[in-house]
Amino acid sequence: MDNLTKQQTGFLEGKKVVVLGGSSGIGLATAKAAAAESANLIIISSNQQRINNALKELPADSQGFAVDLTSEQQVKDIFEKLGAIDHLVYTAGESLQLMNIADAAIADAKKFFDLRYWGAFTAVKYASPHINVGGSITLTGGVASIRPGKGWSVAASICAAMEGFTRAMAVELAPIRVNIVSPGVVRTNLWSDMADADRESFYTGIGNSLPVQRVGEAADIAQTYLYLIRQQFGTGQMVVVDGGHVLV
Repeated sequence: MDNLTKQQTGFLEGKKVVVLGGSSGIGLATAKAAAAESANLIIISSNQQRINNALKELPADSQGFAVDLTSEQQVKDIFEKLGAIDHLVYTAGESLQLMNIADAAIADAKKFFDLRYWGAFTAVKYASPHINVGGSITLTGGVASIRPGKGWSVAASICAAMEGFTRAMAVELAPIRVNIVSPGVVRTNLWSDMADADRESFYTGIGNSLPVQRVGEAADIAQTYLYLIRQQFGTGQMVVVDGGHVLV
């Protein structure tokens, strides 16, 4: 099959793509985008019901597994079960809570690292030996590390840690390509802990301040993961997709 035919039928045809955090938000949007490119799709999340709901929106041959991504043993077991894969995408994360450092409970702040940083660290450790030649790992950060606002101490710290981890893995795991997507504010369940009125006010305020005049949608960000999977030359790179947030 020549390159033109591959592009017409889906550049991920015959490729096994694993999306951790793929049952909702950016992860589900990325899974849908990969499915549109004919990927053999596997989504992993902690909640079986969300997985079942997500699978209804994906091709019939897609698979889903409930895994606690903060459990080293469960993560190790799932990648041993899956065997060889081509691309790993990590988007898992719980709802963020913005708070000033004076109000932060240290134990709670540490818990945010468990899924967003240590979960990614563990997934990369146990997935990387199974990634085929030409494969990739795409992680998730955020623009909080570049342009944090008041109350973003924990989020900014996690995002900065993820960027450093990405660069280190690009060197250590070469020739596997390891990159990271850095979204701005996106309309997803990430903000579900906020009251409805506060959340809409937050979206409106942020959106009006951006050059593109709106906050992001999950589908906007998903295309960045697909780009990083498709390209073959960039590694250790952070791609910011934030509507111009870092500019204003």
